[in-house]
Amino acid sequence: MSTSATPPEGAWSGRFSEPVSEIVKRYTASIPFDYRLAAFDIQGSLAHAAMLHHVGVLSQDDLEAIRRGMAELLEEIRAGRFAWSLDKEDVHLNIEAALTAKIGDAGKRLHTGRSRNDQVATDIRLYLRDAIDRITAGIRACQSSLVDLAEAHADTVMPGFTHLQVAQPVTFGHHLLAYFEMLARDAGRMADCRRRVNRLPLGAAALAGTSYPIDREFVARELGFEGVCENSLDAVSDRDFAIEFTAAAALVMTHLSRLSEELILWMSPRFGFIDLADRFCTGSSIMPQKKNPDVPELVRGKTGRVNGHLVALLTLMKGQPLAYNKDNQEDKEPLFDTADTLIDTLTIYADMLRGVTVKPDAMRAAAMQGYATATDLADYLVKKGVPFRDAHEVVARAVRAAEGSNRDLADLPLAELQAFSPVIDDDVYAVLTLEGSLAARDHVGGTAPRQVRAAIARARSRIK
Repeated sequence: MSTSATPPEGAWSGRFSEPVSEIVKRYTASIPFDYRLAAFDIQGSLAHAAMLHHVGVLSQDDLEAIRRGMAELLEEIRAGRFAWSLDKEDVHLNIEAALTAKIGDAGKRLHTGRSRNDQVATDIRLYLRDAIDRITAGIRACQSSLVDLAEAHADTVMPGFTHLQVAQPVTFGHHLLAYFEMLARDAGRMADCRRRVNRLPLGAAALAGTSYPIDREFVARELGFEGVCENSLDAVSDRDFAIEFTAAAALVMTHLSRLSEELILWMSPRFGFIDLADRFCTGSSIMPQKKNPDVPELVRGKTGRVNGHLVALLTLMKGQPLAYNKDNQEDKEPLFDTADTLIDTLTIYADMLRGVTVKPDAMRAAAMQGYATATDLADYLVKKGVPFRDAHEVVARAVRAAEGSNRDLADLPLAELQAFSPVIDDDVYAVLTLEGSLAARDHVGGTAPRQVRAAIARARSRIK
């Protein structure tokens, strides 16, 4: 063991008799990824300094020096001129050391009444609040693109599927609005999460609070927090707000992954329902005819990545005793990547939806292939007084007969239909058309074009 009289460099250097090894420096350092918290760290530090002056702990001269020094540092960081040091381990110590080098003892006084534990918890909440606001804007942009596309195709007939089998006719606009509703719930979850993120941990110090006469509500107001974390142990140690965000993000990605799966299927020649703009596709290195839907495929893949981050954060927290533990350093990379992935996905998706070309003829032909109006025939019989289970059996036999002769139900002559049930009359053909089937679902939430347009109007008002 070294007996060097020169203490090692660091915020706790006086306690140790030998320097940290180089591999431990690399292993424990968070500066390779938490440097991105710099602007939020400075924001939090300025509010803390203002509070210390407010309660009489920091002089006016020191406060002005801190403000001046921080402004210079922020400019250097944004311009890429700041020299990050692995020796200083993290973003907080890097900024504090650089500030002290600029303004002297005033920089050393800045950390009065706080710990890195409550400092980093505050920085992460400031970062995440900003990320949620950007994500919410991205969700709204995707919803707007969905509504625009739905409005253009409020009357476009396509097959609705269950079990990936043709079930009943719907309009393409109605189908798209299903994803609008999913994203609306996603936005609601993000708003709920933001309220729990938006609580101030600063003032909890290392774990027990501080003996200085701090004013936590002052800092909360300065930083736009809705309140303070009520328990100092909880404030520095839990990351449930990050887990909740990642869970909400995983749901957004899951919804976009489902839509991606449909875009991929619809673009396939076997469906041929849509085409994607070339800027969202790539070719093949060997097959010159290929146009591959790489973007929606990557959305599917990146959804697994975000889901993995959720599991990682849950696992990170499950065995930690109170209060702060170094394990929590591992919260940042999955959190940052989740936010980055979701923001980028929403940005590209809003544009990709504007680049969808719809092929109505192919959609209509597919709707004609699977006896999509069979349920309408059953409903017709019920309205004529036939019990539903009997009507179901009648239609099943009619479908089997039509299938055997490669005809649609609407192609069966009246006499043949009446052989299955004598209550059938020539008015049956009005309900066996695709348009008749759509028009019959004329209620809130139904696929009738009139209802789809009404839903579009409501949707537009919800995203204003």
